[in-house]
Amino acid sequence: MPQTTQTHSTPPDRRPGAHQPRSPEFRAAADALRGLRQDLFRNAFAYRPLPPKEPDGFLIRRLTGRKREYATWRWHAVVVALGALAALVVSVDESSDGMGLLGAAFVLTPVLLTLVRPVGAFWLSLLSSSLVGAMGTVYGMWPWLPGSFISHLTVMVVVAVRTRPRTAAWMWLVTAAYGFLAETVFTDSHPTDVESMLVFSAFALLAVSLWHIRRQAEREVTAQQTVTEHERSRRTLLEERTTIARELHDVVAHHMSVVAIQAEAAPYRVENPPPELEKAFATIRENAVAALTELRRVLGVVRAEDYEAPDAPQPTLADLDGLLSNVREAGLGVDKTVTGAIRELPPGVELSAYRIIQEALSNTLRHSPGAEAKVEVSYVLGGLGLRIVNGPPPQPSLVKPSPGAGHGITGMRERVSMLGGEMTAEATEAGGYEVAVFLPVQATGESGA
Repeated sequence: MPQTTQTHSTPPDRRPGAHQPRSPEFRAAADALRGLRQDLFRNAFAYRPLPPKEPDGFLIRRLTGRKREYATWRWHAVVVALGALAALVVSVDESSDGMGLLGAAFVLTPVLLTLVRPVGAFWLSLLSSSLVGAMGTVYGMWPWLPGSFISHLTVMVVVAVRTRPRTAAWMWLVTAAYGFLAETVFTDSHPTDVESMLVFSAFALLAVSLWHIRRQAEREVTAQQTVTEHERSRRTLLEERTTIARELHDVVAHHMSVVAIQAEAAPYRVENPPPELEKAFATIRENAVAALTELRRVLGVVRAEDYEAPDAPQPTLADLDGLLSNVREAGLGVDKTVTGAIRELPPGVELSAYRIIQEALSNTLRHSPGAEAKVEVSYVLGGLGLRIVNGPPPQPSLVKPSPGAGHGITGMRERVSMLGGEMTAEATEAGGYEVAVFLPVQATGESGA
């Protein structure tokens, strides 16, 4: 009887050399080591000069000339002053001839290096602390003498300011490891100040980290406000375009409907019209109906679901006196001046001119209550000119100006741009505001076929 051999296969996840899933602890440790390498080892001595600060601040803005220029280097001066203080303390500490100057150079160098190579200055500070500590001190502290204590604390704070909170945490941990190692090696012969360094540096680095977090939050809020303002302006522009499109739809649709009806009724007004005339009117009606259908299809999409066409016709410059009467009743003194030969203008120009004057007077009521305003309408060759100017509000004024979002100016510019016109809106030297508009109007007979 043949002998049967049984084989036991190893599960795939237990085979030697097979890939094992990493534990969360292992991944956390690997991420931490990568962060340490990135923050304190990679390009540690890269050249990163500290740029001058902007001349901002209440006191700095009051300076002029050279003083204001020198004020941009104020943080460099603070760092140099702290380094000089540390060097002075070391030079006074050392009693041996020449050792004081050497120790002063050791503690001053890393502080100055923070201005150009911040992370490298931290490693150099640890080295200089060991060298200065090996020289001895009258206080017998280890591993930081008073001078090197000031120097290393200054270095960590400056590097933390110039980098980020994670780098500050790594510097504190490395400093703690260095201090405990030095305390273990020389614990029998020297009193240590490791606890003092860790406490002082923890509070200093925590303050710097909170400052970083606050600045980051302010930047994010500023960026969000900028985006929000941009979106608000864009939404306002789209809403204004929608309003204009609705109004033009009503105006143009009305006139196209009149053209279609007149073209249909024209042959019946003539006795025995020739076939060519009937065909021409039929073609006119067909084109008018087709244009009206296309217009409603394209412009009708901008209507909101709850939008209802106005029952009354759209206002024109002929209704300007009624608008001015309403404004006067609201407390705004306004005068109207009309120059040139009054003539009928295209409906779009009439409507836009009325809306521009209406919005300009509304802005005057809002921003300069109680002021005097003047409206000038000029019928000139090639177009229509508008000028709405108001003076400053009376002082004292019982009614306070109300803030606005600037949407009215945006809407006026959009209307003028749509008609190919020009517009300026600016404050006057007298403290008021002026809006000047020119709307081009093509003369009759200039249009092509």
